[in-house]
Amino acid sequence: MASSSYRKKKYHVFPSFHGPDVRRKFLSHLHYHFASKGITVFKDQEIVRGQTIGPELKQAIRESRISMVVLSKNYASSSWCLDELVEILECKEACGQMVMTIFYDVDPSNVRQQSGDFGRGLHRTCEGQTEEVKQRWSKALTDVAKIAGVHSVRWDDEAKMIQKIVADVSKNLNVTLSRDFDKMVGLDSHLRKLYSLLCLESEEVRMIGIWGPAGIGKTTIARALFSQLSSRFPLRCFMGNLKGSYKKSIMGVDDYDFKLCLQSQLLSRLFNQNDLKVHDLCAIKEWLHDQRVLIILDDVEELEQLDTLAKETSWFGPGSRIIFTMKDKDILKAHGIKQIYHVDFPSEEEALEILCLSAFEQSCPQEGFEELAHKITALCGYLPLGLCVVGSSLRRASKDKWRHQLYRLETSLDRKIEDVLRVGYETLLREDRNLFLHIACFFTNENVDHMTNLLAKSNLEVTNGLNTLADKSLVKVSTDGRIVMHCLLQKLGRQIVIEQSREPGRRQFLVDPQEICDILANETGTESLIGISFDMSEISEFSISNRAFAGMRNLQFLKFYLSKPGLHLKVSLLDDMEYPPILRLLDWNSFPRKRLPSTFRPECLIELRMQFSKLEKLWRGVQLLVNLKKIDLSYSFKLKEIPNLLEASNLEIMRLVFCKSLVELPTSILNLHKLKKLIMKGCKKLQFIPTNINLASLEEIDMSNCSSLTSFPDISRSIKHLNVRNTKIREVPPTIGRHWSSFTWLHIGSRNLKTLSYVPESITKLDLRNSHFITIPDSVICLPFVKSLIIQNCSKLVSLQGLPPSLWCLDATDCRSLTSVFHSFDDPCASFKFGNCVMLEEEARRRIIQQWEYNHVCIPGREVPINFTHKAKGNSIAIPLGLHGEGAFLASSRFKACFLLSPVKGYPHFYITCRLRSKEGILPKEVEYWISGLSPKFLTEHLLIFCGDLFQTDKCHELDVTMSEILFEFSCRGNDDKIIECGVQILREEGESSSSAMECYETGGNNNHHTDGEYEAENTL
Repeated sequence: MASSSYRKKKYHVFPSFHGPDVRRKFLSHLHYHFASKGITVFKDQEIVRGQTIGPELKQAIRESRISMVVLSKNYASSSWCLDELVEILECKEACGQMVMTIFYDVDPSNVRQQSGDFGRGLHRTCEGQTEEVKQRWSKALTDVAKIAGVHSVRWDDEAKMIQKIVADVSKNLNVTLSRDFDKMVGLDSHLRKLYSLLCLESEEVRMIGIWGPAGIGKTTIARALFSQLSSRFPLRCFMGNLKGSYKKSIMGVDDYDFKLCLQSQLLSRLFNQNDLKVHDLCAIKEWLHDQRVLIILDDVEELEQLDTLAKETSWFGPGSRIIFTMKDKDILKAHGIKQIYHVDFPSEEEALEILCLSAFEQSCPQEGFEELAHKITALCGYLPLGLCVVGSSLRRASKDKWRHQLYRLETSLDRKIEDVLRVGYETLLREDRNLFLHIACFFTNENVDHMTNLLAKSNLEVTNGLNTLADKSLVKVSTDGRIVMHCLLQKLGRQIVIEQSREPGRRQFLVDPQEICDILANETGTESLIGISFDMSEISEFSISNRAFAGMRNLQFLKFYLSKPGLHLKVSLLDDMEYPPILRLLDWNSFPRKRLPSTFRPECLIELRMQFSKLEKLWRGVQLLVNLKKIDLSYSFKLKEIPNLLEASNLEIMRLVFCKSLVELPTSILNLHKLKKLIMKGCKKLQFIPTNINLASLEEIDMSNCSSLTSFPDISRSIKHLNVRNTKIREVPPTIGRHWSSFTWLHIGSRNLKTLSYVPESITKLDLRNSHFITIPDSVICLPFVKSLIIQNCSKLVSLQGLPPSLWCLDATDCRSLTSVFHSFDDPCASFKFGNCVMLEEEARRRIIQQWEYNHVCIPGREVPINFTHKAKGNSIAIPLGLHGEGAFLASSRFKACFLLSPVKGYPHFYITCRLRSKEGILPKEVEYWISGLSPKFLTEHLLIFCGDLFQTDKCHELDVTMSEILFEFSCRGNDDKIIECGVQILREEGESSSSAMECYETGGNNNHHTDGEYEAENTL
């Protein structure tokens, strides 16, 4: 039985009810709460009721994900209601639609037995009807009464009952809002108004704008909306901070390339592919004109951004919703957006609650603070961001501090947004203010460790200061360790720096590109300057005087970067230019000279980053580099020589990625005893590496794609990860890795690797992709701890005679000569990829498929195997239970599922959802799998097989209703149409299949199974 795609459903809920009983009170309240949660309900007010239900009503039932039957006292008095019920149950039978019941002031037994007042109403309705109609109505009422539901007589508070109904519907629809937005005051009201503009039941493409002042909460509302809507759209993307990340160039920059970059970014995110390339500005329309998408473009600043990313509704498929947030309403009008939602300031009560949540961590003022809280709320102008900042600065503060804050706010009643934000800044101690300005001007979106290293010898207490700023809502630290500052707060900090002096050269930091150009050309910098952050994308041509830095004796941070890569800059820079003597950071992207001047003194330098430079060497001789911790010269294609690093005793990271002209590493590297990472991927001319690199701290070496490298690095015992894939290395020396417990990851595969007589036994992940083995070497089979083995694209491999006993992940994708597999896979966590192994013998395929339990398997195949006892075309299958619903599955039952997939082009990433649903609408189980990196493309049909628990036994309990079947519904996000056929096998004990009925089930519950996989498309040797 093919399941209906949720993407084609027009409504979330179809309500069946007797209007005079429930419409004015109960149902109207229910509709209100549904709307606040974004649940779309079919409304029949415009349908003229007749003797029988019409085709439009039948269509509405079929286009709803849930039918909700409200059984009231007079429900059976309406032939319309009874015909509606029959149609609902037929839809449930035919396509597995969920049916929920509400027994409103009526006893379920009266419905089931058609007795009492309910039965008398049915009797009157049946008068004059045929016996066939009477039997159909009676059976429908009996069947619907068996569906467990809500009984209104059991509830003393109808409002709470309605909240429970809405929560149950939300859970079943899987559209519940993320808890990230629990404390957003007034969010429900915002979302309800936005839903009315979005008109989600319509199949037309809609563009709407969210407009309001900075700091009002537009981005938070948009993110909450995205969180709630994303599950309804197969393709969705939240493109944040367009103003900050994708700002249009202003001088000498190719507008066409800028627009291509924007379209590439959007499509890459929508399709979850890195750096998806586009070649013309028709790309979005060509890719998305037939796709139902949800796109939110946040903080749009220019009309050209809208024209580039969403010029017309015809660019997107039916049902798409495109949402923009911005401060400038004129841009929305110019783009022809008529549906605009204005985010207004919160009411006095809501503003007070926002302040109290930040200051008292509760929704109302603490006793004794009521008057102060009301006054400060008013003085903050009800701006949400200002309320949060001021409230955080007063957290656990005394009344005296509140009064002092109130006094300060009273002096700035007419100030605008920056003035409100300034209050939080001015509550800081001097050191914390200084750190705030450092972040605002230089370290926003930088890693915490990066900033900590650069400020280690300053008078700033970075760790404590950062905690203070975070507590006062002035910064946040992201989950990946980056410092996040709101753009308004960043502007505030930069404005404060501007106020330090009318002369830019006398300020603490410089960030304005034109001011920086003027100072570098005119030598007007002074000792006040400690940092320059220069986005060269904003200036197409500039020159730097040889004494430009002469007056900047205290300059510590010098950063020249390109926010838009690929630009062709014209920079006039003299060889004998003088650099500041106490630089801690020199970060110069696309440095234009062959070397740094002889006068350059890096004694204080902590980080040296010169990516994409024209450097051939850094400097002559030995420099004092005692403070240097990081060198990054990646993509310096002309770099031929690394300087003597004898004095770089504290160097921790050296990145030389794709330095294609580099031939050797200096022997001075042997003195870098604190070096942790050496990354030299793609250094194609690298041939010579010093021997005996016995460095106590070195944990990671990446020399992959160093295609001239012939000798295995003579590494130290501290190494954890070594990547020498796609080199000319032919063997691992037996002296490497003996008794080295920390050496766990080895990537060594290449076309030159034809044998492997030795592998350190400590290895847990071994990558042999692209190698020319015929069989797996014995040295690999005997490894005791290997968990992951990658043999992708081993084109000469014909047999897997044995594999390591501890293996749980095998990737043999594109081993197109592989014919036989002789190995027993016993680990239930195991996953195996045999994508495009088109030569596998039938016996090998059978052995792999019949392994009783594993995480997942991908293997070529043309039909679901016969041992999957339940099979169906499409992506869903119904499994009947025992006769009359008797019998049971065990609580410990597991299942094995199989898809037959048609060939997939590109890089498939399968996000598989498996829903187990009883015929009666009960949802015992929902399982989600993430399986990525299956293959660059499937050459033929493939089978994707995976296992899972049928129930969560700790939540399992006896059924109290009769169940006749259980429905498996499978969904591969974005690839549902690729599922040709599916099959299921029930496993009760090891190796034992079952088709018996179920004795227990669980309500709700999510199990998330994540299966790691990888596939790299790269040039092999």
